[in-house]
Amino acid sequence: MSKRLLNVLLPAATGALFVAVWYVVRFSMGEEMQFLLPSPGDILAALHENAGSLARAALNTTQGALLGFAAAIIVSSALALALSLSSLVRVSFYPYLMLLQMTPIIIFAPILVLWVGPGLHSVVVITFLICFFPLVVNTTQGLISTDRNLVELFRMYRASRAQEILRLRVPAAFPYFFTGLRIAATLAPIGALVGDYTAGSSAGDGGGLGFQAIIFSSQAKYPALFATAAITCVLGFIFVAFVISLSWLVMHKWHDSYERADA
Repeated sequence: MSKRLLNVLLPAATGALFVAVWYVVRFSMGEEMQFLLPSPGDILAALHENAGSLARAALNTTQGALLGFAAAIIVSSALALALSLSSLVRVSFYPYLMLLQMTPIIIFAPILVLWVGPGLHSVVVITFLICFFPLVVNTTQGLISTDRNLVELFRMYRASRAQEILRLRVPAAFPYFFTGLRIAATLAPIGALVGDYTAGSSAGDGGGLGFQAIIFSSQAKYPALFATAAITCVLGFIFVAFVISLSWLVMHKWHDSYERADA
């Protein structure tokens, strides 16, 4: 059996086993409690029944996730470059980056609503805050972890500071950057969902999946609630798949990890 076929069959078998266990657990709960764990069939039916509202909510959540994710990439890349240029800059700013990471977003959300208003703006800011830290930390680490021998070689040939950064440090930081990007891609839909749940608004059909989850929960529509969670997972897979594809496109011709995988 080929490795490629095995890579398809094993996840499929694991998924089938997971669904089987799901049904076993559900039936073991008794009829009076089964509403707490809808069957996959019930979730698919709820997905079909609420397709219109879920599609609009998914588009709104995707918009907030994309904008926050893109803003995090731009700002973190610029800041990581600045942090990598001077140890004094890193010492000065790094504690505040840690403070930002440890700030509870759910507490910060009401403040954001006062500052930028409910809806998309707050969702974008919350997504940005959640995605920003893994990007800036990983990218900075990559920029300062360049092979010392190569750095000395560039300086021996009197390469300019810009040449050292653009032709050596930035390419060397790509594996670190894409690691942070993959983490941020996983967090972006979750950040948008949390942002919409805590600071979203349904004005002008602007509510996302988080706002839709509030509605389904208040109406005790548990299969629809599970369907909302499933759509969020799909969004996360799409974001991560894009990052993995971009990583392969940038690095597969020269980075050792891809060369070994292709061997």
